[in-house]
Amino acid sequence: MAADVLLALSTFPDAETARRIARELVTERVTACANVLPAIQSVYRWEGEVQEAEETLVLFKTTRARFPELQTRLQSLHPYDVPEIIALEVVDGLPDYLRWLVESCA
Repeated sequence: MAADVLLALSTFPDAETARRIARELVTERVTACANVLPAIQSVYRWEGEVQEAEETLVLFKTTRARFPELQTRLQSLHPYDVPEIIALEVVDGLPDYLRWLVESCA
């Protein structure tokens, strides 16, 4: 079952935007859960210059089957021109939790 589960990450300009989009994606069942982690510091290169910004990170728990839809919806809702949307495979986890996650995205 762990092979079906992905952890997707995305940063947002502020916690309010992150929470609003996270709630919408959970409501649509493209993600089972979203953890909003406010006040992270990001250092990155954009348009040829090193930038620094305070952002909010969201961890989305989803399934491999729902990830394409999550990616499409997140990109359409996201305020950034090129949002960070990456996914990591979950290799193991509590079976009951993984079962709940998969059922929540069904």
